[in-house]
This record gives sequence, structure tokens and C-alpha cells, in this order.
Amino acid sequence: MMKLIAFLAFFAFVTGFNPVIQTGRTATAIHGEKSPALPFLPFPENLRGYVGDDAAFDPFRFSDFVPVDFLREAELKHARICMLGYVGFVAVDMGFKIYPFPEAYEGLTSVTSHDALVEQGAMGQIFLWITIAEVISSIAVFQMLEGSGRKPGDFGFDPLGFLTNKTEEEVKEMQMKELANGRLAMVAFSGVLTQAVLTQGPFPYV
Repeated sequence: MMKLIAFLAFFAFVTGFNPVIQTGRTATAIHGEKSPALPFLPFPENLRGYVGDDAAFDPFRFSDFVPVDFLREAELKHARICMLGYVGFVAVDMGFKIYPFPEAYEGLTSVTSHDALVEQGAMGQIFLWITIAEVISSIAVFQMLEGSGRKPGDFGFDPLGFLTNKTEEEVKEMQMKELANGRLAMVAFSGVLTQAVLTQGPFPYV
């Protein structure tokens, strides 16, 4: 089971780094322009116009054969999950609890809790609600791929108003911050999970 958890974390990290682009754009580099991130490779043209396109990091050229809107949707989803996941994973091993705290959960760590909660049936409930959320959100994704005009990852959820009354440049800056922190979180969550499994110790897993 621990191998499965580690594999899923690694898969989330790899998937999250897929670049973002719009469908239907040409994938041929113009005038031999090179990728700033990988100057020995041509610039992936499908990345132009997206937040973060200045790096043009797409070594496997996913943007040539997969709709970039789909790739960005996946990247943002994994990024957001890992930002929350890292905080939650570490918080448990630092002793944070939600009360009332079930007696059966005493002594569990972030690593050992998975198998224990599967046996107790709690994971089944989590799986059910996540499945429902995925089915509902997939409708918006399919509509986006058919040209609805929806931007990848945009669910209109901004309760704190980070994007309210912002200029286009300020919105792009906030979106870039989310991407940068999300990419870091994907790496961090993969690392903290691996280290926690290897050491079986509390935070900071050394």
C-alpha cells in the first residue's frame, strides 16, 4: 500500500508539470526560436499566450498532441491538491487534531493512517465524495474543450477577492504565483511523502 501511495504522489508530480496551451495552434517553432528553459530545444509554440509561457518548458512536447487547456486544467488541479495536501500531511505529524478526535485514530501518523482508515471505512466516504466532485467538474472541462470560453482551472471561486478589481497584469501575476507555488508544492509533497515512508518518523522526517 505504501508503494501505491508513493506512486500516486509521483504521478501527481509528473502530471502537474505538463504545460498549458490552447487547442488548434501551430506547434512549429518560428525562425528557429529556442525555449528559454531548455535552449537546446525549439520553442513550443502552443505555449504562447498562456501564463508562464516565458519559460516555455515542455521537453516532451505534450503541447503538440494534447489540448493545452486540458493539460493546464490537470496542472492546476494537482497543484491545488498538493498545496493543501502538504499542509495537511505535515499538520497531522506535528500533532494537530480536529476535535472531537476519534479514539481509534490515536497514534496514527500521516503514513499509517491510510491503511487504518481503509479498514474502518472512512476512506470509502472520501472516495465517494471525490468521485462526485470529479464527475461534476468534468462537465466544465468537456465544455471548455468544446469552446465554451472557460479558462482552465476557473471555477469562479475567489471568496477572498484576490482577483477583484485587478488589472489584467495583476490577474496574470496572481495566476503565475498560484502556478509557481503549486509546482513547488507538487515537488514538496512528493518529497515529504517519500521521506515519511522511508523514515517512518515524525516531522521533519529525518
